[in-house]
Amino acid sequence: MAKKKSKHDKDPDEGKKASDGKMSNKVYEAELYKLHAELVKLQYWVRMTGHRVVVVFEGRDAAGKGGVIKRITERVSPRVFRVVALPAPSEREKTQMYLQRYLAHFPAGGEVVLFDRSWYNRAGVERVMGFCTDEEYERFLADVPSFEQFVIDSGIQLIKYWFDVGMEEQQRRFEDRIEDPRKLWKLSPMDVESYRRWYDYSKARDAMLAATSSTHAPWHLVRADVKKRARLNCIAHLLGEIPYEDLPREEIQLGKRSMKGKYDDRASIADFDFVPEKY
Repeated sequence: MAKKKSKHDKDPDEGKKASDGKMSNKVYEAELYKLHAELVKLQYWVRMTGHRVVVVFEGRDAAGKGGVIKRITERVSPRVFRVVALPAPSEREKTQMYLQRYLAHFPAGGEVVLFDRSWYNRAGVERVMGFCTDEEYERFLADVPSFEQFVIDSGIQLIKYWFDVGMEEQQRRFEDRIEDPRKLWKLSPMDVESYRRWYDYSKARDAMLAATSSTHAPWHLVRADVKKRARLNCIAHLLGEIPYEDLPREEIQLGKRSMKGKYDDRASIADFDFVPEKY
């Protein structure tokens, strides 16, 4: 199927950029609203056609992967858009074929699976932190293009994103996580180690992109120093990659509510224990 050109390819805020690249909440929310509406159309098309999509989100810690995934999924059904964020492998999983635990989460017909980090852990954190051997790492880089060709040949659309954030912006986001009690959970010992090993991760990224950005499964890089723009740009690009159409749907009508058996159904539960209304 031919790739559909996205009407969102143009900068959604052209001519309105601030000198520091920031975007006003008003403009951001207006553009996000439009993209959410398109994602709902995409969801319906995926369900009706049985299309299968895998979207990989990779990048440095604090690059904004989780933020864009949240915005993609907040207005669609989790039964269609599934998020996969796997923990460290168990002792049993360590003895399996490396890609095995990822394959278990691949989509059935009518599903979009979003990987918040993926099999590319082997080319990133495992490589830098020494969690895999040199042989395992080299074999992974050699085998991934063939694996991804197999995925595509089986009828699954594969889309890969790398979120690129600068050194100063990453530091600012880490410091924000330390100071904000709502975000402390986002900062793990592994994140702190990645902060210290910036250039080791840069070299691992460079090697990964060079070895695994293929014609059939290219990497798409997202400039992520400005979160709002990164989210809008990524979602707009994703919509442009999938050849969905706005399929016709039956008009929904509520009809008339039946008053048969009418009674005071609020009074009937008045004596039960309600949550105190503090707000």
